[in-house]
Amino acid sequence: MMSLSIVPYLVTKGAEDAIQFYTTAFGAVEEFRMTDPGDGRIGHAELLIGASRIMLSDEYPDFGAISPDTLGGTAVTFHLATSTVDADVDRAVAAGAILLRAPADQSFGERTATLLDPFGHRWMVSQTIEAVSPEEMQKRWNEDTSA
Repeated sequence: MMSLSIVPYLVTKGAEDAIQFYTTAFGAVEEFRMTDPGDGRIGHAELLIGASRIMLSDEYPDFGAISPDTLGGTAVTFHLATSTVDADVDRAVAAGAILLRAPADQSFGERTATLLDPFGHRWMVSQTIEAVSPEEMQKRWNEDTSA
């Protein structure tokens, strides 16, 4: 079987600022970038957040590369696993993220928060606080919704 992996590719208005935000908010490390020689836009950049890679660019509408700001929002949420959710959320908000849902303990064993970054991308920041089996998660969900 072929080896596969998924790497998110984020399109932003202002990729230079986005790289700075992800570096400050999430501790991203820029691996490299290619700058458009014609107009200076970032045509491609790669960042590492922990062991995960993300790619990003400025908008290129002629290639279908459109940001959430241009589209009027996003249907995608990035899940950022951490061991310090409260501190990480505070750092992201200080860097310019909008807090959509404050950190709270969830019945499925995670402490989660939801953020909107300044470029229209939504992030769920999550910390495991309890090992919960899939069966127990379903049981808790059933109990929560039946009350």
